[in-house]
Amino acid sequence: MKQIYDRRLVPAATVEKAEDAVPLAEALLEGGLDVIEITFRTQAAEEAIRRVAEKFPEMCVGAGTVLTESQLRRAMDAGIEFAVAPGLNPDLITDAMAANVLFIPGVATPTEIDRGIMLGCKLLKFFPADALGGIKTLNAFSGPFAHTGVKFLPTGGINAANAADYLALPVVAAVGGSWMVAEKLIKAKQWKEITRLAKEAVKIAAKK
Repeated sequence: MKQIYDRRLVPAATVEKAEDAVPLAEALLEGGLDVIEITFRTQAAEEAIRRVAEKFPEMCVGAGTVLTESQLRRAMDAGIEFAVAPGLNPDLITDAMAANVLFIPGVATPTEIDRGIMLGCKLLKFFPADALGGIKTLNAFSGPFAHTGVKFLPTGGINAANAADYLALPVVAAVGGSWMVAEKLIKAKQWKEITRLAKEAVKIAAKK
């Protein structure tokens, strides 16, 4: 959690080929980002996580789009330090906490936020942020929930143009997004461009 809070950025990458995971991580590290979320949307996800976790112990590696207990177990076996889900599944939260793995469930309503807090989650993914009203909605949530200490990781529609606006909100711990690790960049092995975008993102986050 400290690395996420310090960097204020969580790049969410979808990796189709496991062999792309290490150069991708290298590109992010060169850009000053030592946090990565590898989504569980491909067959290569588990092996991609394992390769990054083994090669770069200094990197905080997480799994994204974790929907089932099987995925969570496989991700934990591969070496993750955190897991992210689009929704709030109490069973997954319990399993992750028992394994001392940070679990960031997705929320979209006050009821889900309240339930996440009751389950012991201090960091909640607000998803899909842009479609749900973005900054305006997060400002509204801060009224009844900011005093609890809960923080949000908005994702969905976050990019270099609006990341600073989200990060300016006290209730936002970090932003998640794929703009610096776009699938087309990974497939084309555009590692230098990923490094450039990571550097740009780090500068944006450092100003807030």
